[in-house]
Amino acid sequence: MTHTPAWRNFRRMQDMTAAAAVLIYAGAVLHAFERLPGPTALIVQRTLVWPGIFLLLSLGVPLAVGVVRRPLARYVWMSFKAGFGQTAGSVVMGVVLLMGAALFMYWQIASAENGGRYPAGVFSGYAAGIGILAAQALLVRVLEKHPEVRREIETP
Repeated sequence: MTHTPAWRNFRRMQDMTAAAAVLIYAGAVLHAFERLPGPTALIVQRTLVWPGIFLLLSLGVPLAVGVVRRPLARYVWMSFKAGFGQTAGSVVMGVVLLMGAALFMYWQIASAENGGRYPAGVFSGYAAGIGILAAQALLVRVLEKHPEVRREIETP
């Protein structure tokens, strides 16, 4: 059996959202290495090490802990039922949200470059968001195996 076009679009949108977030983050990290003051070790710590821990936690906890996984899987299913990733409007809205977060990171880097606060929190927060997006993309595959979901997403 094959999946409905709506489900394929939804699954693709989940994957592409997580991939786009990773690419935006990589660009921001490269930008940070060019612009942020301080030794390289400090920049690595604030843009890769601590954010990596937040990413792993926000990816691992929803997949490993049932009390968190079930509501997130329900949210993913409700997102599909609401049409996310299946209409031009929802795709544009997803892109706008990712761009807004990216602009915020770049603004934080520029502020630190000009003597403002060091942007450690924004990198950790964005990395945690990537972890949640990746968990959602993986939960799509889990949902595909659920008998009730399969009845709705497979074409006869």
